Amino acid sequence: MNDAALKSGTQEIVVDEVFPHAPQTIWKALTTGDLIARWMMEPTGFEPVQGKHFTFQTTPAGRWDGVIRCQVLEVVPNERLAYAWKGGDDGNVGYGSRLDTVVTFILSRVDNGTRLRLVHSGFVTPKNDTAFNNMSQGWPKCFQRLDVMAAEQVSPKKLH
Repeated sequence: MNDAALKSGTQEIVVDEVFPHAPQTIWKALTTGDLIARWMMEPTGFEPVQGKHFTFQTTPAGRWDGVIRCQVLEVVPNERLAYAWKGGDDGNVGYGSRLDTVVTFILSRVDNGTRLRLVHSGFVTPKNDTAFNNMSQGWPKCFQRLDVMAAEQVSPKKLH
């Protein structure tokens, strides 16, 4: 973490990977509800339209119902997608504490495919340390599943 992040009391998760797929393939994986469900969580009400509200459901904790409330903030097809990611409850400590963050996906074409950079920003320390630690481990796993799923979309293979 850099000094600016320490001084401001917030942290961000950054995952930066190159996928051997065209930007359109990665974009489809980021913006199609049934595909999002395969690599992250099933969204309810998602559409890649600025201002659109949608949710994810995860494990409830304490006074938190487990609903992640999101709103699409920015859509630039095949280049950038950002949405608010909010959940938790002020009465919870640790898992399920109040969270008000932003998830941004930035796609750029590279020689061998697409660079996908995720920036999940706005984790307040120490209140969101549990969420930050969990998601720091979770996002790279999501990227692995996204890669597998994107490869299947390009060349579906049947098991023998």
